[in-house]
Formats: sequence, C-alpha cells, structure tokens
Amino acid sequence: MIPYGTLVVYVTPRGRRYVKRLVAGQDWHSNEGILYAADVAQADFGAVVHTHQGVPVQVLEATLHDRLKGLKRQTQIIYPKDIAYICLRLGAGPGRTVVEAGCGSGGLTTALSWFCGPTGHVVSHEVREEFLHLARHNLEWAGVGGNVELHHRDIAEGFCVTNADALFLDVRTPWEYLEQGLAAVRPGAMFGFLLPTVDQVGKLLLGLERGPFAAIEVCEILLRRWKPVADRLRPEDRMTAHTGFLIFCRQQEHSAAFDAHQPKGTRERKQDAARMARLAQENGPVQDCNAEGEEA
Repeated sequence: MIPYGTLVVYVTPRGRRYVKRLVAGQDWHSNEGILYAADVAQADFGAVVHTHQGVPVQVLEATLHDRLKGLKRQTQIIYPKDIAYICLRLGAGPGRTVVEAGCGSGGLTTALSWFCGPTGHVVSHEVREEFLHLARHNLEWAGVGGNVELHHRDIAEGFCVTNADALFLDVRTPWEYLEQGLAAVRPGAMFGFLLPTVDQVGKLLLGLERGPFAAIEVCEILLRRWKPVADRLRPEDRMTAHTGFLIFCRQQEHSAAFDAHQPKGTRERKQDAARMARLAQENGPVQDCNAEGEEA
C-alpha cells in the first residue's frame, strides 16, 4: 500500500510521466481518465492501476531524479547529470555542511538536502527574493529541506556560516566572491563553480591562481543514452551534451617546497613562468618556486 502524502510517478501507455502527491480524496484527472486516489493508495509501487476509462497507468516511486525533473522553474536549473557529479565532488553527505549561493529554483539545493540527510546542513544564499520563495516551495514539494537554511542575502556582504566543509557558487562572477568564500569554509574545504562561457571560466581561473587554491579541475559532462533493444543496441539520435562548465578546487595554502618537488616538463615550466609574470604584474615580484629544488 502507498501512504497518503507520498510523491508518486504516474506513467501512461504513451510514455508520459507525471509526478503527483497522493492526497486522500484528490483524484488525478487526465486525458486518460480519472485515476482515483483510493485505488492508488491500495496498490503497491510497480503496480498498474486503471482509470475510470479502463486505461492502465503504472504507479512508481518518485526518486530524487523524478523530483528534480518535477520542480517548478523560474530559472534554468542545473541538470541532474551535473548535480550528481557536483554532490560527489563536494562530498555532500551525512554530517557535512555545504554552502551554496545562487540557489535559483532550488534544484541543487534539493539534491544537497537529500544527500546530507538529517545530520547534514545546507546553507543557501539567494539575492532575489522571488527565487528564494520558489526554492522554499520546491524543497517542501520534494519532501526535503528540513536541513536547509535559506538566506535572502547578497554574498558580497559575506556568507551566513563559517567552518563549512564545501562551497558551491552558481553566480555570474564567482571570482569576485572568493575572499568571502574562504571566510565561510574550513581549511582544506572543497569549492565548486558552474559557469556557462569560456570567458567566465578564464576569469575564474585567474582569480583562483591568486589565492590559496589547488587541485583545480575544469570539466563538462556529456550524457548519451542508448536504445535499450538487445538485438539492435545503438546510441539514441539525440544526447544531452554541453550544459555548462564545472570547476572544482580545494582550499590549499601554497608551498614553495611542495611545488619545487613536483616533476615539471617544458609545458609546466612555461605555465609557471606565465603565472608568475601575471602575479608579479599585479603584486610585485614573486619568488620562483623551482628555485629551491631545481633550476628554472
């Protein structure tokens, strides 16, 4: 039996999927007919329930993926393929405190809340109040959010938390808020960013090289499905390709001794020289990290 208050996925013979909350006395009306709430409540997940017109409808449990796809949107939410990797790289989980800014419609916030669970903590910041209200609505609809703080705040004024385990920025100019981000996290914390254009990524990388950051990664995630036909297995004609650049790094104080012991080829040496030239132009001469261990 399916308890009332549960989010349920209805799948019609035409392949349409609908995520609805099962509420006593609130029947589901569609072009396929009326699906009575009492009939659904008497079924089990994975069963087929018929509408009053006799149309069979599959009844499935709503996973996190279903909940993310069913959120109301006023902004472009982060795709599930990207959300999964973000949560993995940030280490979202029980007992962890994750900070985010630019929650928008609350897609990533929903996933972070789901993964962090009752013992975790998510602190989200949004400068636009209407988006904050929508994110709160979506969290409640998805059945999560009890571990989430939503703050109507411009992060230029700082974050509403300190000593967090990880931070994610989905804002237009994240390089402008790196100092505020460092004040919000513990030493060695993970940082993540989402940016749509190459120019923005370049500016962020310049910002990261000025600060105490290491293990920088820039990537994109492409999802290609295959047609699930055993004797004619082949890729689908369409795929979910580039949706944004993901950038990750760790808070890490620079160590000349550590850098000097890293093996470096010609390319790495040229990159180091270019980096030091940029920093010297901004801040004055910079000591060559190679000087302690190897000749430049």
